[in-house]
Amino acid sequence: MNNIIQTLQKLLTRIFRFFVPERITAPVTQEIKSTLGTDVVFYRSLSIEEQSLFDKRVMLFLSTTEIVGVDIDVNDADKALVAASAIIPVWAFKNWHYLNLRTVILYPHSFNESFEYKKSDSNITGMVGSGRMHGTMILSKPALHLGFKNTRDKQNVGVHEFVHLIDMMDGSCDGFPERLAEYAYSIPWLNLVENKIQQIDNKESNIRQYGATNKQEFFAVASEYFFERPKMLKAKHPELYQSLQKLYQQDVAEIQLDVSTRKKDPCPCGSGKRYKRCCLPKQ
Repeated sequence: MNNIIQTLQKLLTRIFRFFVPERITAPVTQEIKSTLGTDVVFYRSLSIEEQSLFDKRVMLFLSTTEIVGVDIDVNDADKALVAASAIIPVWAFKNWHYLNLRTVILYPHSFNESFEYKKSDSNITGMVGSGRMHGTMILSKPALHLGFKNTRDKQNVGVHEFVHLIDMMDGSCDGFPERLAEYAYSIPWLNLVENKIQQIDNKESNIRQYGATNKQEFFAVASEYFFERPKMLKAKHPELYQSLQKLYQQDVAEIQLDVSTRKKDPCPCGSGKRYKRCCLPKQ
C-alpha cells in the first residue's frame, strides 16, 4: 500500500509541479523591493524587466506560503529573503511552485533537533523534512540574513533548504532530483558527486566539509556555491559547474555580471535614484 501511495504522490508531483493557479497578488512593497535591491546580488544582476518579474514571483510565493516567527516578529525584509531563497534556484522555470511547502518558520537563533534554541546543542540553522515536518521549513532568522549579507563564504541557508525541497519533489531527498534524471548524463552526475565527496574528505577541495555528509547534502552545498560564488566554482570545479548549469538551466557566472556596468540604471531598491548614487556605495 505504501508503494502505491508513493507512486501516486510522484505522479501528482509530475503533473502539477509546474502548475501555478491564477491568483491576484498584492503589489511588491517598498521594504521588499529595497531588501531585494540591497541584499540580493542575484536580483541586482538582473535587468530592470527581469527584476519586475522577480518582484511578481516574490509576491506570488508570499501569497501561497505562510511565514511565521517563533518569539520574533516577521517583517517584509524577512519575507523578501525567504522568497528570494525560493526563487533563485528555480529562476529558469517560470511556473515553478513548491507543492511540498506550506509554512516557513523563523527562529531567533539556531536550534536543535527538538526545535529548542539557546541550548548547548542548538547548532541547526535550517531544516526541512517529512512526517511531522512535511510542508514546513524552519530557518534561523539571523542565519537567513547572514546568507545574503556575506556573499563570499559560499553559504546561504535559505537557498540550501530550498534546494532540498527541489530534491524532494520526486518523493525522496537523495541528492538526485527528478529534473536531473531527465538528462542523459545522470550516471556521470552520480560518479561526479562521489568523486567530489572523496576530494572533500581528502582535504583536496574548497567545497565545505558539510558537503561530504551524504549525496543530498553535497547537492545542497554545491548549489549554494553555484549561486553565491559562480565564477569561482566555474574556475575551480568546471565539470561540477557545467552539471549544475544544465540542471538549473542558468549560467549564473554570466547572469551575475559586475553590477557596475549598470551604474546609471535606476536603483533596484525603488528609491528613484541612480544605482551609483544610492545602494552601490553600500556594497
